[in-house]
Amino acid sequence: MKNDHKSDFRISSIERLKFYSQFSKYYRNKIIVKNLKKFIEEKDGKNILLYIPMNMEVNVTPLLNELRKLKNKEVYVPFMQGDSFKIVKYRLPLNKKKFGIKEPNNSFCRPKKIDIAIIPVVGIDAIGKRIGFGKGMYDRFFDRLNYQPTMVFTQLILCKSDKILSNNYDIQADYIITT
Repeated sequence: MKNDHKSDFRISSIERLKFYSQFSKYYRNKIIVKNLKKFIEEKDGKNILLYIPMNMEVNVTPLLNELRKLKNKEVYVPFMQGDSFKIVKYRLPLNKKKFGIKEPNNSFCRPKKIDIAIIPVVGIDAIGKRIGFGKGMYDRFFDRLNYQPTMVFTQLILCKSDKILSNNYDIQADYIITT
């Protein structure tokens, strides 16, 4: 029963995000990226996990490009591998892969530790746990780490359920940045 509610919530959240991504996306992206940049500066994050955005996600590309130019920051993104992903340094060119997601080429340059992980969400449940696209890649990745970075969820608009839809393995945000 919980999975039916989770699936229904995921579908309705994706529809809301698609709608908003067509209309007020530019303005919302600017606000969120500005707040993410401020957050990274305040927390003095050195090794940062970001993501290469899909259409309905917050467009963090300007932040990716700005951070990669800084000498005191290292920027990493997911590289899909099996049922999860590994993190690779953000480099151009990007190649379109499974699920239409763009990725840099595979690399062996990994940080010892990620300070801040910025993670896109489809929605969150009543206790702040992530509802994603249903593949569980982020959940598996963070479950396999032997430490917990500061986790920041991003979303163009807040899609929050008033019910607990998550499973015990779903990741939870330390912070949520949205408009």
